[in-house]
Amino acid sequence: MSEISASLVKELREMTGLGMMECKKALAEANGDLRKAEEILRVKSGTKASKAAGRIAAEGVLGTYVSADAKLGALVEVNCETDFVAKNEEFLGFARTLAELVANSNPADTTALAKLPCEGGNVETRRQVLVQKIGENISIRRFERVQAQGRLAQYLHGVKIGVLVDHDGNEDLGKDLAMHIAFAKPQFMNKSDVAADVVAREREIAIARAKESGKPPEIVAKMVEGAVNKFLGEITLMGQAFVKDDKLTVEKVLAEKKAKVFGYRFFVVGEGIEKRSTDFAAEVMAQAGMTR
Repeated sequence: MSEISASLVKELREMTGLGMMECKKALAEANGDLRKAEEILRVKSGTKASKAAGRIAAEGVLGTYVSADAKLGALVEVNCETDFVAKNEEFLGFARTLAELVANSNPADTTALAKLPCEGGNVETRRQVLVQKIGENISIRRFERVQAQGRLAQYLHGVKIGVLVDHDGNEDLGKDLAMHIAFAKPQFMNKSDVAADVVAREREIAIARAKESGKPPEIVAKMVEGAVNKFLGEITLMGQAFVKDDKLTVEKVLAEKKAKVFGYRFFVVGEGIEKRSTDFAAEVMAQAGMTR
């Protein structure tokens, strides 16, 4: 096949967090198939699930709002071009205003949000004024509105990670749960929420790794089940070790407190938006003699 491109190596490196040459070799072995190359690296190195969700690129902030009775809340992500603008108080205030508008007006999407009244005009007018004043493009990327079954707790890690948790525990537990989610970023609430194909793929990788150990079949079977259970524990809120006491899972903490979590939402600024990285591509080309 043709030479592996620098951009493909870059993408695999971002997905797995592994080194440039490891990624290049895996892509060569997989004939350029990105998914197959990732699985090869998973088998060989035992790396965790894809880190693609951590490819944070865009700058920006999160605005949050929780009503006085803690029954209604919203998260809004507003993007800009530089971190400098993300620290601008007017920009931060705009994000907070949007979160309150989302909670109280329940717009269907960002287009509907842009038409809502805001400071004498509408949201879109206010956005345009900020663009002119600040000198950077500003975009409203996404939002989530939460109507609580219990009560809402919120946590903001700076302005880059925002969490809303719907629970029926006390205020301190709610804050701890929100902080845990910001830290551990669970993809699912329970093991039963994980799609069958996701579990099947993880099982295949675990089988391939266990077979390489040379252990007897019965030991291999136990290794596979252990690996799959560990994976499910890492990606589910209930199965994760609690951030304030890693000897207990979140599920056990809730049981001790006789509390429940009904749901949660969290945003990470720029999550899933891939950043241009021409310097990295140039570095790869210079070091490995590859083509784009």
